[in-house]
Amino acid sequence: MELLLKGVAIGIGATVLMDLWAVFLWKVFRQARPNWAPVGRWFWHLKNGTLFHDDIGKAEPHTSELALGWIGHYAVGILYGVILALIVGQAWFAVPTFLPAFVLGIVTVGAGWFLLQPGLGIGVAASKLPNANQVRVLNLVSHTVFALGLYGTALLLR
Repeated sequence: MELLLKGVAIGIGATVLMDLWAVFLWKVFRQARPNWAPVGRWFWHLKNGTLFHDDIGKAEPHTSELALGWIGHYAVGILYGVILALIVGQAWFAVPTFLPAFVLGIVTVGAGWFLLQPGLGIGVAASKLPNANQVRVLNLVSHTVFALGLYGTALLLR
């Protein structure tokens, strides 16, 4: 049980750091802030068995899709934290190292590229967007920040 709780904690810590990174990009570089409403709409439509949309903006909206998007964002971050905790075990928490967190952070980019982005209708690895390469780089950097959050939170838990 302690391992699961630590996984939840590092998942929350990593997701918070990723969100702070997004605020930094927005404030300093005028990068658009993440909009979790389309993700919430996507999560909502999963109940109907609809995984992929041509354009999530054309799917039936849900009144609480923004809140659902935020909940989903944190739920996935927590899930990733628990997965890391189960993979590395209790010994890693005694002496955390960055490499396992980094590997998980980069691997999780695949969920965005091959599941979420096509699910939203923007193509595999954002291929339908005019700035697809920029989105891909930002995805990799953001998930590296997420990995730093996993590692940093584990250090705080020691």
